[in-house]
Amino acid sequence: MDAAEADAVLALAAPRIGERALDAGCGTGIYTRRLLAAGATVTGVDCDPEMLTAASVKAPSATLVNGDVAALPFADGVFDLTLAVTLLCFAQDPHGAVDELVRVTRPGGRVVLAELGRFSLWAAYRRVKGWLGSDVWMDAHFYSPGQLAALLRDANVQEVQTRSAAYLPPRAPAGLHARRARGLGVVGAAFSLARGEVR
Repeated sequence: MDAAEADAVLALAAPRIGERALDAGCGTGIYTRRLLAAGATVTGVDCDPEMLTAASVKAPSATLVNGDVAALPFADGVFDLTLAVTLLCFAQDPHGAVDELVRVTRPGGRVVLAELGRFSLWAAYRRVKGWLGSDVWMDAHFYSPGQLAALLRDANVQEVQTRSAAYLPPRAPAGLHARRARGLGVVGAAFSLARGEVR
């Protein structure tokens, strides 16, 4: 799933050489590294110092900043591309988080959101983990592409596009092809994505 997810996220984000990109909630730096490989100048922000330490190993040339998406430590309009992958599922105020992502993105820039699909097997598995007491997943919220689009539109983002991606179920047999599962649409999709342009 990781490769299919990453391909979908990067296709929608379309990072360009020399762009200033923010990886919000960068975690261990998986997308920070991918944005750097695409030629962007990348800043990663996360509120967990241990995650930032791990990201510094994966993406040593990135600027890594300790900060919270609820109040990003950046001026208005400094990024061409702002990417948030599996960040909103943990945000206490998703509308406020998206407002912050939009605030730090320049007019004409892009904000890309990617989350576990609300109706996917991946989300169901994590919900069960939460019900069984996992602190990480207990309060997580999962999104459909339409819900991500609504968050962007509520933040006055224009030209919103949505996608679903990574259709193979968890631990799928090697012979199962994603094309066979695509007919399931949002139900079969592991990942929900949305992109919008800041005005």
